[in-house]
Amino acid sequence: MSFWKIAWRNIEQRALASSLTGLSMALGVAAMICVIVIQSVAVRQFSPETQAQGYHVIVGGKGGELQLVLSTVFYLGQPLYPIPYSYYEKFKDGGEFADITEVAVPLCLGDSYVAPDGQLFRVVATTPDLFDKIHYGTESDGTPKSYKFQPGGRNFKTENFFEAVVGSVVAARAGLKVGDEINPSHGLGAGGHKHDAFKIVGILQPTGTANDRAVFINMEGFYLLEGHALSPHDDHEHAHEGAAEHGAEEHEHEADHEHEHHEPLPISQREVTSILVLCNSPFGPTVLDTAVNKGEDRIAQAVAPARVVTTLLDSIVGPVGVVLLVLTILIVIVAGISILVSIYNSMSERSHDIAVMRALGASRGAVMSIILVESILLSLLGGLAGILLGHGIIGLASPLVEARTGVTLGFMQFDRWEIVLIPALVVLASLVGFLPAVAAYRTDVAKSLGGSR
Repeated sequence: MSFWKIAWRNIEQRALASSLTGLSMALGVAAMICVIVIQSVAVRQFSPETQAQGYHVIVGGKGGELQLVLSTVFYLGQPLYPIPYSYYEKFKDGGEFADITEVAVPLCLGDSYVAPDGQLFRVVATTPDLFDKIHYGTESDGTPKSYKFQPGGRNFKTENFFEAVVGSVVAARAGLKVGDEINPSHGLGAGGHKHDAFKIVGILQPTGTANDRAVFINMEGFYLLEGHALSPHDDHEHAHEGAAEHGAEEHEHEADHEHEHHEPLPISQREVTSILVLCNSPFGPTVLDTAVNKGEDRIAQAVAPARVVTTLLDSIVGPVGVVLLVLTILIVIVAGISILVSIYNSMSERSHDIAVMRALGASRGAVMSIILVESILLSLLGGLAGILLGHGIIGLASPLVEARTGVTLGFMQFDRWEIVLIPALVVLASLVGFLPAVAAYRTDVAKSLGGSR
């Protein structure tokens, strides 16, 4: 009979103890699988390869680089103080930086949308160029990923001031569909006053980025909302007041949301929170860094988001993942020690059986190997059960995680580090099984067969 069969029968004879030992190993491995997969997903979500794609530089107000990137790319934290709209015009045709700019997309932050369930989502005022000219990533073959809309939807139009596009997570959580209206709230809290309604004309297909969790409105309409305009100059004051009154009258008629007759807010009264800049040459980001950060007019800063995100990964996300992984490894080691204790405590009960095997011709090495194989079997069975349990937990949590964050998890989502897990369990089992194996090796045959246990 092979060592494997003998070891398996030993496990069967101690079914309860073996099951509990295997369960402790399974739970430890399941925790490790969850940490490995979630860490991998978290790194991918914050990675420059999946976020901050489609542009090279973010230009925004003075302040911390990390704060600028978090508020602009991930819509987290407080936005920095805005910069004049005239600064954005430097990137347009005829502007100071037009020669090195392929696309420049302004963003205005500071408002939010409260879903019926109380979930708060950021409102981003921008131009249609964000979805028409900016990509959000690349396919495996290097092809740029373009924004797509769910059936029946489209991008908002510049001339239709009160149109909006919502991310897939926002639409799912709030039950929104094309044709519905939303009222942004002033500020980043739920207590702000409600602004005029915007009509949803498109819902983004899932992108796996922070844009899935945001509401995008036409910047022209944003400027006409209360509290979004700078104090007007004397020559523009009455024109703006007339436009605001006209907007209120238009809003009373729900059948007409095109707002074709609105007058745009004068440039002098506009500000932008940040600008996404796609350069037309590899040297463009360096030129902008010098011109914006070291030029005479230092009212703004230019930041390379890829560098900041990489620093964030290296300084925060990565170390946290390492700490969690170390904790789960310790859990697995404790589970391995439980295997040692379980087998070692059973050696006195099995000394007579071992002596019989020795009397029938089994060598000391064979007896020792059987105990090692038993330890390896317990570890492997517990480990395989833990892998299935860990991926099962991830699969069950996937719908909830995707609905709240837009991050897609799946039962079959594996990480390359899982390949190392099984060989590592074999090594661990061999180590923890060595002590009871030595005890079996040193069993006194005559003493055990004589009835003394």
